Amino acid sequence: MASTDSGIIIDSTTILSLFSTLAILTTAYLLSVRLLPTANTPPQIRVLFIWHAFDALIHTLLEGSFLYNCFFTYLTLPVPLEDVSISHPASWHGRAWNEAIATGHKLLTPPGVHFLGQSDRLYGSFYGINPMSALWREYAKADARWGGADLTVVSLELLTVGIGAPLAAYICYLCVRMDPRVWIWAGWLAVGELYGGFMTFAPEWLSGNTNLDGSNFMYMWVYLFFFNMLWVFIPFWILYEAYGNLGRAIGTKKLQSSVDEKGKRKD
Repeated sequence: MASTDSGIIIDSTTILSLFSTLAILTTAYLLSVRLLPTANTPPQIRVLFIWHAFDALIHTLLEGSFLYNCFFTYLTLPVPLEDVSISHPASWHGRAWNEAIATGHKLLTPPGVHFLGQSDRLYGSFYGINPMSALWREYAKADARWGGADLTVVSLELLTVGIGAPLAAYICYLCVRMDPRVWIWAGWLAVGELYGGFMTFAPEWLSGNTNLDGSNFMYMWVYLFFFNMLWVFIPFWILYEAYGNLGRAIGTKKLQSSVDEKGKRKD
C-alpha cells in the first residue's frame, strides 16, 4: 500500500463524512420503526429491512454523488494528455497542473485512454467544490480511485446505483408486505454486492495496492476495512438466512404435496 503520512488527521470533513453515514443508518432504523409492525415482525425481517434501507440510501445519495462528480466535475488541462510527456509531469505547466498536484492528482487510466474520450480533462471529486466532492476526497485519502474516475470503479458504480439501489428499495417494500419472496431478491442482491466488492479490490490486490493507503488507523481500519467489510459480512448473513428460509419453504411444499398425494390415494 502507498504510505504518505502515518498521522491521523481528523478535521471537519472527516467528522461530517462519518456523521453522514451514521445519519443514513439512523434514518433506515427510523423507517423500520415507522413501516414495520412492532409486534409480529421477525427480527430477521427487521434487520433485513434496516440493512436494505441503509443500502438503498448509501447507493443513491453517496455513491450517486460519486457518479455525478465523475461525469460532471472536471479539471481542464492546458494541453491534451497525449500532447505531453506522462513521465515528465513538469511539462504540464501552469495553474491547471499545479492545482492537480495540490488536490492529490493521480492518473487513473492507462496511457492513451481517457475517461469519456476527453483527453484535455481530468474527472472526479478531486476537482470539485461541492460538499459531496469533499466527502469523496476524504475517502480518497485511503483509496485514491474514489477521487478520480477509475474505469473499473465507475463501471461497478453504474450498476450499483442504477440496479442495486432500486432493488434494495424493492426488498424493503417486500419486507413491509411480509412477502416470502423477499429472501429470493435479497439473495440475488447479496451475490451482486459480494461480486462488486471483489471486483472493486481485486485489481488493487493484483497490482500491489498502488492506490490504497493504510498508513494509519483511520484509513486502514475505518475507511478500508470497516466500511467495505460491511458489504461482505452482511451479504453472507443474508445468503445464510435465504438458504435456510428457502430450504424450509421447499421442505414444507414437499410435505404438503406428500400429504395431498396420500389423501388422493385414500379417496
